[in-house]
Amino acid sequence: MMYKINRIKLTGFRRLSSVDLPIKPFMVLIGANSVGKTSFLDALSILSASASEKLNSTLSGYGGIESLLTRGKAEELSFLVDMEVPDYEPIEYELHLAPKGMGYAISGELLTQQRPGYYEPFKHIDSYYGDIRYYEREQGRLVQPEWEHNHLETSLSQVPKMFRQPEELRRILATATQYHVLDVGPRAPVKMPQPMKPANLPGPDGEDIVPYMYYLREIDPDRFDMIIDSLKTAFPDFESIGFPPVASGILAMTWKDKKFGKPIYMNELSEGTLRFLWLVSLLQSPNLSTITMIDEPEVSLHPELLSLLADLMREASDRTQLIVATHSDRFVRFLRPDEIVVMDVDDNGYASATWADSLDLDRWLAEYSMDEIWRLGRMGGRS
Repeated sequence: MMYKINRIKLTGFRRLSSVDLPIKPFMVLIGANSVGKTSFLDALSILSASASEKLNSTLSGYGGIESLLTRGKAEELSFLVDMEVPDYEPIEYELHLAPKGMGYAISGELLTQQRPGYYEPFKHIDSYYGDIRYYEREQGRLVQPEWEHNHLETSLSQVPKMFRQPEELRRILATATQYHVLDVGPRAPVKMPQPMKPANLPGPDGEDIVPYMYYLREIDPDRFDMIIDSLKTAFPDFESIGFPPVASGILAMTWKDKKFGKPIYMNELSEGTLRFLWLVSLLQSPNLSTITMIDEPEVSLHPELLSLLADLMREASDRTQLIVATHSDRFVRFLRPDEIVVMDVDDNGYASATWADSLDLDRWLAEYSMDEIWRLGRMGGRS
C-alpha cells in the first residue's frame, strides 16, 4: 500500500505568502524566474528535515529563519500537509516556526486525524512552544516526554514509535529528496571512478552512479535493461555500459558507442549526455523515496530528449510522487494540463500556484500546443 501526500499549504515562506495546493503523483511547476518554483521545493525540503531531526542544520543552511520569511508580511513560517489514508480520514500535520532571538522556536506542532462520530480529531502530537505532548500508546493518553527533548527539533522527529499511519507520514516526509542540477564540472563525482559499495540510488551528485548501476545489473537485470533501452532510444549509436576496474575495489563506468572502437569514459561524455544518463538511472530506480523533487531537469538536454524525459517521469510517478520545477517551454510541450502547476506573482510580489487543468484551456488546446499556450500568456507564469 502506497500512502500519498494529498495537499500542502505554505504560509510566510519567501514569495509563498499563502499557497494551498493539492498534490498529484506527477506535477511540474512552471513559471518565469523568481516566481517561487524552487522555493516550493525548498519548503518541502525543510519539512522533510523537520521529520528527520535535521531542522536546525537545514534552516542554518538556508541562512536562518529570518531570511525565509515573506518580507514585510510574515512573522512566522507555517507548513501543513495531509496524507491520504485508505478507508480512513487523512492524517494532517501542521508545523509553525517563529523567530526567537538569533534563532527560532517551534511555536506550534500538531499531528491529528479526524474520527467518524467525534467532533475533536485524535491527536498524536500536540505541542506549543516548550509544552510538548504526544500520544503514549501504553498509557493511552497525551503525555509530556520523560526523555531529553531537543526543542530545536520537532516532536515528529523525536517521539517514540507511533501507530502505523503516523509512522508512514513520518517516513514519507523524512525521506523526501530534492535533486538540483547535476554538477558536471571537471572534478564532478559523476565523472570519477567510484568505490564499490551497496547503493540504491545514483546519488544527488552522481557520487554513487557506478556502484548503483553495477549492482542493479547484477540484482535487477530487467530494470537495468530498461535503463539501457531508454539510452538506446535517446542515443541511437549507444550500445552498452561497462565497468572496468581501475584499482582494488574501485570501478570506472564507460559508454560504448557504435562509431568508436574504444569505450568512452564518463569524464569524456558531454554535459547533456551525462545529465540524461543520471536522470534515467534515477527515474528508473526501484528505490525512489515516496516524494522526489527535481529542479530544472532540462538543463543541457537537447530538445528531442524532452519527450522521452516526460514519459520516463510519468512512469516513475507510479513509484514516487514526482515534483519537478522548470521554466523550459520546450519541456512543457510534452506535458498535459493535469500535470502542470502554473506559478505566477501578483502586484505585491506574492506567488500563486494554480493547476493548469483548472484553467479554461480547451479552446486554446484545439489550435495550440501547451508550450505555445504558455508563450502566449494564456496560463500566466510569464512575469
